[in-house]
Amino acid sequence: MISVKKEREVVTKFTPKLFTTLKSYSREQFFKDVTSGIIVAIIALPLSIALAISSGVSPEKGIHTAIIAGFLISFLGGSRVQIGGPTGAFMVIVYGIVMKFGMDGLIIATVMAGIMMILMGLMKLGSVIKFIPFPITTGFTSGIALVIFSSQIKDFFGLSTGEVPAEFLEKWKLYFQSFNSVSLQTTAIGLLALLIIIFWPKISRKIPGALIALIVTSVIVKIFGLEVATIGTKFGELSSSFPQLSFPQITFEKVRLLIAPALSIAILGSIESLLSAVVSDGMIGGKHRSNVELMAQGVANIASGLFGGIPATGAIARTVANIKNGGRTPVAGMVHSLTLLLIMLLLMPLANMIPLSALAAILIIVAYNMSEWREFKALLKSPKSDIIVLIVTFLITVVFDLVKAIEIGIVLAAFLFMKRMADVSSVNIKKMNALEEREDEPLHDFITESKHFHTKENILIYEINGPFFFGAADKFLEAIKEIGTKTEILIIRMRNVPAMDATALHAFKRMMIMCKHNHIKVMISGINEQPLTVLKKAGIYDQLGEDCFFREVDDAVKSATVVQEF
Repeated sequence: MISVKKEREVVTKFTPKLFTTLKSYSREQFFKDVTSGIIVAIIALPLSIALAISSGVSPEKGIHTAIIAGFLISFLGGSRVQIGGPTGAFMVIVYGIVMKFGMDGLIIATVMAGIMMILMGLMKLGSVIKFIPFPITTGFTSGIALVIFSSQIKDFFGLSTGEVPAEFLEKWKLYFQSFNSVSLQTTAIGLLALLIIIFWPKISRKIPGALIALIVTSVIVKIFGLEVATIGTKFGELSSSFPQLSFPQITFEKVRLLIAPALSIAILGSIESLLSAVVSDGMIGGKHRSNVELMAQGVANIASGLFGGIPATGAIARTVANIKNGGRTPVAGMVHSLTLLLIMLLLMPLANMIPLSALAAILIIVAYNMSEWREFKALLKSPKSDIIVLIVTFLITVVFDLVKAIEIGIVLAAFLFMKRMADVSSVNIKKMNALEEREDEPLHDFITESKHFHTKENILIYEINGPFFFGAADKFLEAIKEIGTKTEILIIRMRNVPAMDATALHAFKRMMIMCKHNHIKVMISGINEQPLTVLKKAGIYDQLGEDCFFREVDDAVKSATVVQEF
């Protein structure tokens, strides 16, 4: 009986969400999914074209990717609402592969990355995202955003530069040398597109501003006969037919040279897709199947590569748009892909009129949204070791490439973490680590701790034991979810926390938001110097107030009891 039960659990864990959600599917939800899928397709259309062009491939390949990979990610994935397709994160890697190895190299790298992602899913590495420190993900995301912005300068201003170098510093050197060739008409169209995208949401949030910007600028360029570069003038007539299956010529030497780029696509695709799934879980109150999602991403990338597309992953912005428009099952993502297919078959010739400067404006907005400058700024108030990891990851991403940034960032974070642990090694404590808890030995126990101090039902005590770092932050958030609805006061006992890093601080802020939303008062007891300094720099100390910090937990309990009775 036990083995049968385990087998069922394994099958459930590896079952795509589509088949789970269809068991209780309703007609009402179907119409919501269809409506949301159509809206998301309209959002994805200009993005797919713009990302393809900036990745060094023809515009229709971005749409092919959104159709093929997007459908498979929804059909086979582990998230209810994930929308897949090309994203800005891959742009830098894809451009480099195309410039060095051509389209054959890109196909091979994309297929190899897909295989790697499937293997990661089969090996149950879906939870690997929790081990990537927050400063690293912020550093390389902000770096990618700057690189994307830099790549749009030529098209936005209509510069006559010829071929633009892939290297960041060489690129800007060429821009400054060529700035006397700025086209005023091209710049005006780019600025108009930018303004429409920024201000259109004040008029309507249902119709994406990017689509309105493309329509308006295309019509203006056509009517007034402006000398502005368009998709048609650069790429010629676009094909409106469905792509054919293609197999590149594979050699051992090509595979050897493409292992590193393929691995970077696999790692980046996994991180971005799982991050998107986590964000969407928080919005709909669901729980994705991370290993299923990884395998679906792998299959989608293999298919995209073989049909001449580019790498794909879960797109956070499109996924959020799907949720906001009522999408709650993978059907919405599948409708999004089918809608793009119809647009490609019927309306592709119209895409020839789209100005390149308008597409550049779209990607400038994408870069701004990716930059995470608020998180970047907040991290500068973190411990020095986290600031070093953030800055180094950012600079290496911009100046060199993403693969080196992730590698060096993780190694640097590991060394600094070991130093941090060495600094507190004299403290004899039961360490809090990122390993799974045993069922008979819970790591966080609200009830036992609260009974020990004879607290009332709506006053809970939570104790953190050991260094509070990126490996333990996920545990903290999981434990916080156990807080009951009747809770009015939460006492966090931190006497055994010698150190706290930026990822733990990020988790702490999320806990504060949750408590504020549920009207739960937070008190801290026994906090040590380093964590207290971190909370002060982040403004949490002032936010809570000095009267919410206590030397002993007994004092916090007495104060909580008085507050509750009052």
